[in-house]
Amino acid sequence: MAAPFGAAIRRPCVAHSHARFVSGTAWAAIAVFATAYVLIATEKIHRVAAALAGAAIMLVIGATDAEHAFFSERAGVDWNVIVLLIGMMLIVAVLKRTGAFEYLAIWATKRARGRPFRVMVLLVLVTAFVSAFLDNVTTVLLIAPVTFLVCERLNVPVAPFLIAEVFASNIGGTSTLVGDPPNIIIASRSGLSYNDFLIHLAPIVLVLMVVFIGLCRILFRSAFRYDPERATQIAALRERDAIRDSRLLVVTMVVLAVVTAAFVLHTVLHLEPSVVAIVGGLVLLALSRLDAGEIAKDLEWPTLVFFAGLFVMVGALVHTGVIGEISRAASDATEGRLFFASIVLLWGSAALSAVIDNIPYVATMSPVVADMVHSNGNTSQSQVLWWALALGADLGGNATAVGASANVVVLGIAERAGKPITFWHFTKYGLIVTIVSIAVTTPYVWLRYFALA
Repeated sequence: MAAPFGAAIRRPCVAHSHARFVSGTAWAAIAVFATAYVLIATEKIHRVAAALAGAAIMLVIGATDAEHAFFSERAGVDWNVIVLLIGMMLIVAVLKRTGAFEYLAIWATKRARGRPFRVMVLLVLVTAFVSAFLDNVTTVLLIAPVTFLVCERLNVPVAPFLIAEVFASNIGGTSTLVGDPPNIIIASRSGLSYNDFLIHLAPIVLVLMVVFIGLCRILFRSAFRYDPERATQIAALRERDAIRDSRLLVVTMVVLAVVTAAFVLHTVLHLEPSVVAIVGGLVLLALSRLDAGEIAKDLEWPTLVFFAGLFVMVGALVHTGVIGEISRAASDATEGRLFFASIVLLWGSAALSAVIDNIPYVATMSPVVADMVHSNGNTSQSQVLWWALALGADLGGNATAVGASANVVVLGIAERAGKPITFWHFTKYGLIVTIVSIAVTTPYVWLRYFALA
């Protein structure tokens, strides 16, 4: 593995010289990306159309080419993410037909006695916990159908609950190696283990979840309308009556358990999460005896296409050296000052992950961080730069509707269900949650890695 990683670390220098040679193309790529981003943010045209148009223009102006757009690990479509999504969407589509989501919806509302804020806290805690063991995209795919049913029974708006769950998935997923896709990239570049992520990141995630639940009470207070009559009706329901196919439920839960175990043990099994997900999805589809065409209709195809367009656009910025220039400027400005570098990396990663999906951002930034760690002697203290990158990118993904994969997936699910969430509706809450999260994380970085080191 050393040779590919070494090649990746040297690559930014090539991009650097390339960016200077074709500076006009680089500026054109920036203009295309900015225009597409504005169209996505303002929703002047559908986000899928904006992403695809931006990707097409990047190809036409030469900011990227077919080889880089479709086959480059650093500057193209991240097929691991796309295939991971398809696999987990297949599992969710089959699980939906068992009645399991209705069962969980009734169970959750009964335990919360029909009180919306208690329901939100319960769903948020479950989402954060599950996101630590499954990737956050898989978690929101599983929890979103339950949320629609719960909110329908409580007669409350679904958007605040979905948004809160996305935030919780990104926060909870920060705590482990497999919880957030950027963490997997960081682990492969740095050699850090599953236990390293758990020891260094789980403590601050616990603090952040306490703070976040307090924020939920304030940010979404208008959604907590209690209806005693509905609460009484829900209390009379029987969860078991919701299960429609017991055999299929058992088969699905066995497959999901095996997939989850493979995710957790992926460093031992040497299987990519995408491989685990697609194999699990296809095996379940075969065992379910359901019509494959009907299952395929339940997949979030517009979301997958949007991701592909976004990856191509960001890849064009990588290919022309734009992101590499930004990364190196930050590295040069902080050289030799470890605390300053870690704080700049924390806040800078949060800001950049708000604008571009945190997966391609971390893929681009990780070689630069590897150089920074090496230049600081590759000591245990210099590892703080990896934790700053992980915390900034994972938590910064909450800031906007396109900051993290889970955000895009939930917006796609909401739109398909006829309950669309706009870019700014999501972002007005996301910015607050992100700023508070990073502000709480900053003293943690100082205390743990500098003051008490």
